[in-house]
Amino acid sequence: MVPQMIHRPECAYNPFTWSARTRRNFRLGMLFISPWLIGFFVFTLYPMLASLIYSFSEYTFHQPLEWVGLENYLALFRDKYFWIALGNTAYMVALGVPLVLVFSFICAVILNIRVPGQSIYRVIYYIPSIVPTIASTLLWVWILNPQYGLLNTLLAALGITGPNWIQDPVWSKPALLLMALWSAGNVTMIYLSGLQDVPKQILEAADLDGANWWQRLRHVILPMVSPITLYNLITLTIAMFQYFAQAYVFAQISGQGAGRAGAVGQPLNSTLFYSVYLYQNAFQFLKMGYASAMAWILFLVILVFTLVLLKVSDRFTFYGE
Repeated sequence: MVPQMIHRPECAYNPFTWSARTRRNFRLGMLFISPWLIGFFVFTLYPMLASLIYSFSEYTFHQPLEWVGLENYLALFRDKYFWIALGNTAYMVALGVPLVLVFSFICAVILNIRVPGQSIYRVIYYIPSIVPTIASTLLWVWILNPQYGLLNTLLAALGITGPNWIQDPVWSKPALLLMALWSAGNVTMIYLSGLQDVPKQILEAADLDGANWWQRLRHVILPMVSPITLYNLITLTIAMFQYFAQAYVFAQISGQGAGRAGAVGQPLNSTLFYSVYLYQNAFQFLKMGYASAMAWILFLVILVFTLVLLKVSDRFTFYGE
């Protein structure tokens, strides 16, 4: 017998034809999700629409809004600090994202090896990622201190003169990259969950075919965790484009060491990232329209990068049947 297809009546989608019970259930459902709806409209949708209007206006907290059209966007392209901030951010995206991905994957492979005390090692590695950002940044500023920091002390014991991580513009961004690698526990745990889902029978079949560890890693494990790689790649790219807290605290310490307390982007604008410059325009210079224009350009850049990554993901992403 051929099963009969069930067709829902069109009236099920028409609120005017609902029964009293259906209307009551709908009201109860809306009541339960109302906190989220209120939060979305008040704290997400309204600020987005307001910032879009501000981006076409000249607005400060002390003066009424004045419509200026595209002037904020055109002024950005004439602003040298805008290009400096964009270049510093591109540096973190181009170097930080691949470094964190590769480092996290290697750590996940190591943590996936069955050894005594495996769970303890995993916990120890994950702890830095749950330390508050400000606290971990201050800790790393102490570690990277050129005079009495732990890292330069260890380098001196090996006969190597360590660089001035804090006040040297050449080494400030590499210092931030070290901090990013230290707190990559979340990415590693996501990779670790993907490694544990790799079918053992496929690995055993590759082993029986004579594949060594590198061939198994390259031809079996990497394709099987490629969806995890795509997810981590997109989330890390978005996070690096919005890089703020670590750079802001790092710059404060650098500015104090150079006698410029509260300086943003120090040393010599090497840590002036896009989000830091956006914050400076909004809350130090009180140029809310200018900062809103920066925010929307950042949104478009992230959107384009995300769409491109999703578009080309079919070339390196394998989804098992």
